[in-house]
Amino acid sequence: MTHAVTDLLDILDLEKIEENLFRGRSPQVGWQRVFGGLVIAQALVAAQRTVPQAPAHSLHAYFLLGGDPATPIVYQVERLRDGRSFSTRRCHAIQHGRVIFTLAASFFNSEEGLEHAFSPPDVPPPESLPDENAFIEAYGAKMPEPVRRYFQRERPIEMRPVDPGRFIARGKQDDPVQKVWVRATGKLPDDPALHRATLAYFSDMTLLDTALIAHARSVFHPDIQAASLDHALWLHRPFRADEWMLYVQDSPNARGGLGFSRGALYSRDGALIASVAQEGLIRLRRDPGAGLEQW
Repeated sequence: MTHAVTDLLDILDLEKIEENLFRGRSPQVGWQRVFGGLVIAQALVAAQRTVPQAPAHSLHAYFLLGGDPATPIVYQVERLRDGRSFSTRRCHAIQHGRVIFTLAASFFNSEEGLEHAFSPPDVPPPESLPDENAFIEAYGAKMPEPVRRYFQRERPIEMRPVDPGRFIARGKQDDPVQKVWVRATGKLPDDPALHRATLAYFSDMTLLDTALIAHARSVFHPDIQAASLDHALWLHRPFRADEWMLYVQDSPNARGGLGFSRGALYSRDGALIASVAQEGLIRLRRDPGAGLEQW
């Protein structure tokens, strides 16, 4: 197990302060704000710990304020409903006396019933794509510095883009679509709740960036101010977050400083594991400063 995965497991193991109150921390990796996927995952862990009888099947969240990585986050869970089939929880993430994030989650034990699902697109398997070391070796010199630093850092999640060139250069006629293989970089414990939290963690990765592809930019572009605003996740089928999943993303709309993106996560055998939707700020800065033309 890598140090990054060990650290991820540690930060997902929230401290219980009191009934319905939990405390989490952020990894100290130099970010100015707490990574949104971390807050989603920790809030889901807090809510799940109050529903031992059923797993989460959906969540809907709003990012209200940027999180401070230097300060612990307190998660306050409200028990909204415990029915025969469904339980519902609301969770507020609090820092410096203010709510920075709020999540509503529903819990349900799967039962026999009607079933269908879309099939995944035909893409190369992850083993045929460059791993992150080979990716840096092949493309590192062409990368903007923030992108290169991101891929060089040891991380708990491995990503293998189906089209690696899109991380290097983008044209204004490119379709706003991305396909990325993702998984945890080490074997996780067998607890399904931990796998759901890990998927929630990486469901925020690259999603907002998809809305910028058609505009020849990325979230690292100097004239873009980007931030996740809301996030929805539906969990359809059992899975392991330490096995490869294909994350298929598209962005059907961007307007007025907002970009909307959708995602679908598929297992190696083509099962639809989860669906994701997110809207985020993609504001053009008035004084972007110097930067690479295609970023």
